[in-house]
Amino acid sequence: MQEGKQLFRQGKYREALDFFRGLKVDEESYAEQSYYLGLCYAKLSQFEEALLYLEQVVTSDLGFAQVYQARMILAFIYCETERFRLAEFELQKLIEDGYDSVQVHGALGFVLHAQGKKASAISQLERALEIDGQNPTALNSLAYIMAEENIRPGVALTYVRKALEKKPNHPAYLDTLGWVQYRIGNISEALHSLREAKKQWPDNKDIRKHIKAVIEKSHELQQKK
Repeated sequence: MQEGKQLFRQGKYREALDFFRGLKVDEESYAEQSYYLGLCYAKLSQFEEALLYLEQVVTSDLGFAQVYQARMILAFIYCETERFRLAEFELQKLIEDGYDSVQVHGALGFVLHAQGKKASAISQLERALEIDGQNPTALNSLAYIMAEENIRPGVALTYVRKALEKKPNHPAYLDTLGWVQYRIGNISEALHSLREAKKQWPDNKDIRKHIKAVIEKSHELQQKK
């Protein structure tokens, strides 16, 4: 088992996968083998295979750290494959089991927003910030959702600026900043922020969509003059 773990830690996921697949273990070690098989498949973006093993891990007697990670990866995979209700189940189960962390509440906020549950999404992200008010991911996520829903854009601006203090020039945060500025009505500032985000993340569809919306709004305002 140790050889496979070492391969995994070195980032040699295909080699680690082959090792664990060929490893014969007893019933007592099967859950740990499933855990590493699930991790390897997830790292290789073979999500359906990862699900088969990780779903066994969360009902096993492995330690809390492995179960926590397995549920978080399950939630990630379900998000990636747009099975948001299943992702919500995994994250809610973690909270029920006492995993009251920024990461869990933040991820749950995203999942709820993806399902159109905006009030619940905001509530989860506010809970994340109660735990750690300086967490840049939670700050940005809450600011983004508030901008998307056009809720308290002034407050959202404060949140995203705090996130950028932690991670200056982060493209996702700059995108959020631009979108918040657009909601406030600062069109030129919004376009500048979004173009800065696009420089670092040129293929991101959301950034491109936001730039298009801001440019259209700019043209509309110019025509009214």
